[in-house]
Formats: sequence, C-alpha cells, structure tokens
Amino acid sequence: MASVDENNSITTGKAIIVKDNLIIDIRDSQDAVDEFKSSDSKLIDVAGKAVIPGLIDAHNHLLWAGDRFNEHKLRMDGMTYADIAASGGGIMETVRHTCNATKEELTQIGIDRLTESLRNGCTFLEAKSGYGLSTPEELRLLEVQDYLNGLSNMPSIHSTWMGAHAVTKGRTYEDYTQEILSEQLPSILESGLAHSADVFCEPGWFTLEQSEEILRESRKGGLALRMHIDEFTDGGGGSLASELKVVTADHAHHTPLDTRLDMMENGVMTGFLPGTPYSNGDDWPNFNEVSSHGIDYTIATDFNPNCHINNLPFIGSLLVQRNEVHPYEALVSVTRNAAKTTPRSDGLNQGSIEIGAVANFNMLKSKHWESWCMMPGSTPIQSVCLEGVHIEF
Repeated sequence: MASVDENNSITTGKAIIVKDNLIIDIRDSQDAVDEFKSSDSKLIDVAGKAVIPGLIDAHNHLLWAGDRFNEHKLRMDGMTYADIAASGGGIMETVRHTCNATKEELTQIGIDRLTESLRNGCTFLEAKSGYGLSTPEELRLLEVQDYLNGLSNMPSIHSTWMGAHAVTKGRTYEDYTQEILSEQLPSILESGLAHSADVFCEPGWFTLEQSEEILRESRKGGLALRMHIDEFTDGGGGSLASELKVVTADHAHHTPLDTRLDMMENGVMTGFLPGTPYSNGDDWPNFNEVSSHGIDYTIATDFNPNCHINNLPFIGSLLVQRNEVHPYEALVSVTRNAAKTTPRSDGLNQGSIEIGAVANFNMLKSKHWESWCMMPGSTPIQSVCLEGVHIEF
C-alpha cells in the first residue's frame, strides 16, 4: 500500500483486505481507506514499501541437536562427505546428540528456529524427521513437530517422515530397510503424524531398490512421496523419481537434463538446494539451463547441521547474485512453485497474493520487490502478515 497522508488521501497503490486468515479483496488503496476508515478495521500503512507473498521453505531439517561445524575443516583436509560418515561423523553425530536431547529441549530448539524462519519471511515450511533412525525416536521427532505446528505466530509445518535417512552403527541398509517396512512405517502411519515420506536415495546410502520399496509402501499408506537424489553424483535417483511420480525430487544437482525433462513430464518437481553446494564448496547446478527448457523448480534452505542456513532470502541471493537467475524466477521458486510441493492441510492456496488465498505475505524494507533477495547479510523483511495477523519485528 502507498502512504496515507494526514487527510487519509492516497493517489497510488493497492490495499490487501484481510478477514480472519483470508485475503478477501485487493483494491485501490484510496477506495479501501474510504470504505473502512469509519469502521473498527485495522489499517496497516506500509508507506509505499513492496509486498511479496509469504515465503515457503520446501525442504528443511528442522529438529536436531548438537552441531558439526568442525566438518568443513575435515573436507578442506581432503575428507569427503562419505569419509566423514564412515568415521562416525556426519548424520550419526547428529543422531547421537538428538537422541540425547529431551523433548523439552527439542521443542525449544524448534521454536527458536521457527522464529528465525519467520523473521526471514518464511510463513510455511516442510520439516523432516530423520535424526532418530529408530521407531520411538522418529515418532518423538514427529510428535514435537506436531506440537510446534499448533503454536500461534509461527510458520505452519508440512511434516515429513524421513526414517530412511541413514543407518546407525552396526546396522546394514538391508537390515534397516526391513525394519522400516515391518515396524517403523506401520507405526508412523498409525500415528497420523506425517504428511509425506522421504528417502535419502544416493549411492552409499539407500539403493534404488530399497528406496523404491519404502516409497511404494509409504504411498500405499497414504503418504505423499519426496526424495533426496543425485546430490553427489548421478545415482539414477531422478529416473526412479520419474517412474514413481513423486511430488518432488530434491538436491538433483547431478541429474541429467533428459532425466529432468522426464521428471517434469511425470509431474515431479525439481527441488534445488543451493545452500548445500555453497556450504560444501561444490559447483552450482545450471539453474538457467533448467528454466530455459521450461522446467519449474523450487529452492529451499536444506537447513541441517551440514548446511546451517535458515534464511530463504539468502538462498534467493545465491541464485540471483551468484548464478544470474532473475529475481522474479527465484521468488516464484520459493512461493508459487514451493506451494505445489507443500500443500496446506486446510486446502487453502498459499504462495500467492490473490483473493481467496491465505493471508500470508511480507512487507519489505524497500519499495523495490527485488530487495527480497538483495540483502544477504540481514533480513529484508519489515513485517509479516501471518494467517491474517500482522507481526512487526
């Protein structure tokens, strides 16, 4: 909305009319002021600053304890991600800390991270379990996520079960896959705590065959399907994602173009996670080549101990300021496209500012909408409308 002067006069700008948690109208600002100035409606004047949809983090590992900041030096010393995992670090290090944390500690960790996400304009996120790797611990993480999803003034959560993340010491992937199928997945389905299932399908982790079996059984139980694929090499995960017609196949950094096109034909969203190569010093995927072939994609934080970035505007900056992606294309990837892979349980539209959509949108610090991804050292967000509630920072 443009500025309102002392006479309640506006010459330019639009007003977003919100009732409860819905956008019920969008009209000229002056018309809105004239209609509502004598009512008890609340007028929020953003003084000509830009407004963008609420950002959606379509891939976030929200709940875990401890940290692994030492691992970057290990990679500089020549160790690979697989080498670190084989030495007892990596995911297993986080699993140990997470399993030793109390439920209360995990809850506070989640609140702190959701607060940070909201401060950076995220109004909805997909959150994965995966740092329990046993039936009781995976259920515990999903229970905490379910509690967090019920809190007010916090981003809402699309909860994903990712028991198929890795294996604990002394286990084999064959053995653990059978445990997942016979025990863990049935318990997850019975709990009703997850919307989606995800599998880390990568050479050295879950094989194509194991991934397919887990995903097919998850679908039979009513879960939507997601995959981690081709992060380190082309392991064939893209072809499996296409065959299964999963909702989204994420990382996908080394997926061949013909496979990407096949994925698109089968309704699979490519989910890029630019923070991962940034954190690990790897090469970027060719984002513009992908979009030049008409392939829609999402970007997300991949927030986890190995990629400690809980800031979607910074992820947008990586595309725009380091990979020459148009800022509008980057914005679409964290709003409209991300909404396709993270549907709300109430069925409301999100990721757009339109009549009938949920009232989730961000007021920026600048009049230029492009600023949403141009301030990597700080948040570009002045305030947030979250489920119809205006939150100032």
